[in-house]
Amino acid sequence: MNRTETALIVGAGKGLSASLARLFAAEGMQVALAARETSKLADLVDETRGVAVGCDASRPDEVAALFDQIERAFGVPDLVVYNASGRYRAAVEAIEAERLEAAVRVTAFGGFLVAQAAAVRMLARGHGTILLTGATASVKGLAGSTPFAMGKFALRGMAQCMARELAPRNIHVAHFVIDGGIASSWAQSDDGGTDDKWLNPDAIAREYLHVHRQHRSAWTWEVELRPWVERF
Repeated sequence: MNRTETALIVGAGKGLSASLARLFAAEGMQVALAARETSKLADLVDETRGVAVGCDASRPDEVAALFDQIERAFGVPDLVVYNASGRYRAAVEAIEAERLEAAVRVTAFGGFLVAQAAAVRMLARGHGTILLTGATASVKGLAGSTPFAMGKFALRGMAQCMARELAPRNIHVAHFVIDGGIASSWAQSDDGGTDDKWLNPDAIAREYLHVHRQHRSAWTWEVELRPWVERF
C-alpha cells in the first residue's frame, strides 16, 4: 500500500499557491499551507482538507517550529514549495535600507531557511523534492526592481548550488522562473479578449507537479514559464 504524500507550501495565498494546493490535494496528497496570516487561507483549507500553520519564513525559530509541527502530524514532507517573496520595488535613490533588508530576508534568506530545513529532513529519510518560485527578476535586472532582483537572483543561485549538491543524494531541487504576470480577476479584466496574455496559475501548478514526478534519470533544475507576450 502506497503511503500518502505530504506537500508543504510556504508563502501560501490565493494565487499560484491556491492552484498548487488544489492540484496536490486532487492528486491525493496531504496539503499543509504556511503563511504569516493564516486567516486568509480558511476557504482553501476547507477546499483541500489541508492544514494551515502560521510562519514568518524569515525567522529561523518559526521555520524550525513549522517543520517540527508538520513532521509530528504527517511525517517528513515529500514536496516543499517556497512561494514567498518580498515585493519591494523603488528607484535606486529612494530605496530604504530597512525595507530592502526585509524584502531580501523574505525572498532569499527565508528561501534558504525553508530549503535547508526540508533538505536536512529529506536527507535523513532518503528522498524529497524542493521547488522554489522565481520571477523575471531572477534572471533580468529591470529599472526600479533592485530590491526584488537582489532577492530573486540570490534565491536562484542558492537553488542551483543546492540542486548540484543534493541531486546525487536523491533530493530534487528545482527553480521556476515565472516570467510574466499570473492571471487574476484584475488581470483578466483588461486582457482585451486575449486569454493567454497572462500565465494561467493552474497551468503553472501542473508544471510544478510534473517536475516533482520526474524520473531521477531526467531531473530538471530550472524551468522558465512565460506567455507569448514576454520577450526572452
